[in-house]
Amino acid sequence: MKIAIAQVNATVGDFDGNSDKIAEAWRRADEADAALIVLPELALCGYPPRDLLAKPAFLRRNREALDALAKRGGRAVAVVGFAAANETDSGRPARNAAAVLHNGQVTAVRHKTLLPTYDVFDEDRYFEPATDNTPVEIHGTKVGITICEDIWNDEVFLNDRRYDRRPAEKLAADGAELLLNLSASPWCLGKEHSRHVLLSQLSAKCGCPLVYCNLVGGNDELVFDGGSQFYNGHGVLGASGAMFAEDLLLIDTETIEPKLGDTSDDDEKIFRALSLGVRDYLHKCGFASAVIGLSGGIDSAVTAAVAVDALGPENVRGVAMPSQYSSQGSLDDAEALAGALGIRHDVVPIEPVFESLKAQLGSLFEGLDDDTTEENMQARIRGNILMSMSNKFGSLLLTTGNKSELAVGYCTLYGDMCGGLAVISDLPKLRVYSLARWMNRDREIIPESTITKPPSAELRPDQLDQDSLPPYDVLDAILEAYIVDGSDSEAIVASGHDAATVERIIRLINLNEYKRRQAAPGIKVTSKAFGVGRRIPVAKRFS
Repeated sequence: MKIAIAQVNATVGDFDGNSDKIAEAWRRADEADAALIVLPELALCGYPPRDLLAKPAFLRRNREALDALAKRGGRAVAVVGFAAANETDSGRPARNAAAVLHNGQVTAVRHKTLLPTYDVFDEDRYFEPATDNTPVEIHGTKVGITICEDIWNDEVFLNDRRYDRRPAEKLAADGAELLLNLSASPWCLGKEHSRHVLLSQLSAKCGCPLVYCNLVGGNDELVFDGGSQFYNGHGVLGASGAMFAEDLLLIDTETIEPKLGDTSDDDEKIFRALSLGVRDYLHKCGFASAVIGLSGGIDSAVTAAVAVDALGPENVRGVAMPSQYSSQGSLDDAEALAGALGIRHDVVPIEPVFESLKAQLGSLFEGLDDDTTEENMQARIRGNILMSMSNKFGSLLLTTGNKSELAVGYCTLYGDMCGGLAVISDLPKLRVYSLARWMNRDREIIPESTITKPPSAELRPDQLDQDSLPPYDVLDAILEAYIVDGSDSEAIVASGHDAATVERIIRLINLNEYKRRQAAPGIKVTSKAFGVGRRIPVAKRFS
């Protein structure tokens, strides 16, 4: 059977726009004489719709859009993900569903069986699971339809199995000759390798070809990478779609040429994921341009470079806001970066405002030494300037804090945390440096001095990050163990870290949960980001 796999970039709630994308892919599939076109999970309504699923109007419009799509469809049979209303008298309001469309009609509907409720997923909150799933006959072939999590329950591949049902294997036992998987699987580092191992083993175990169609695009903090794939019944990869871009992949189940999956390095994948996440977040929220504070440091430089790739240099504006503590080297680096990127570069000194504010508060602070209060005042003045520019010009302010800083609270509420999107908030500091070097692989975009100089907030004389933090290789290793791996302090110390350092860093992480709760959403690129996938209470007495 000739099959088209259409990885589309869907926007949550944009039924007309999503329908147009699906119809265009369907038209191209017909032009290629495909007998079947497969589209991603919830492609018609976008993923994740979250609490919109609790609104009857959302589900009603989804069904209306599905019926209209069926009528405008082409010759090929289409399998499309959508949100169906739960028409039983009890249970959750919706079902995560796949519709089979042919000859202007919805000829079959199948529902998702396994509903993930971990990390960024909360599907059991909204969806009623399938109680049964049987193959659907398409052009004389028995086709088993699964949806995303339905395949993520392999006892060989997974150490942490959450379900006692195996929908794909059940469909194969019931006579399925071809397996489809409609997915909206968010990307993080290493995800494409995990998928390859899982899909290869599953197709071989079930003994039939497997079509995997994944969503692409950014929706809120999640980035979907596409990377759709086809495996024959022996687990051999025969086709692979583009990563981080829409694609229509054409395959023939009768002929297969083994191929390799994506071979780009991690920094390239991260850069493409961040660029896609920024582009879609702004455009899907109605913004055309961004403003960024340029300090001359590594974090703002990497953020600006990502923004330029996502939006174009004409839509990115950099602002340097020097104080009396800013070094000339940092000012020069910010200007050089703006020149290399081709973006507008404004300079707004904050010293006059800072001195005026200190004078205003002089009687209140009389007899008290300068401390972090005065440092935070500078950050909040800068935040005020940037938010004013965001308001005046209708540009989204991008924050520049990295994961290491957010973890230990080296950021200022209503200061450098101001903004609508935290672009690199899931990148540890060492990864920021690695990404900067990758950006400079062909020519110097980020000034070499930005990469090599010791990091500093420059909020007091001769300040360096490592005056109060351990070296970033030590800090990032502790953060990885505690936040991502879930290790306790005893295990981290046993791995070779200094006990006092570990206890201090863990204390900082726990103390600063309240800050992260108020931070802008950040783009997820690791397996555990600060955001909806990490839900730690703010008010607590557990460490």
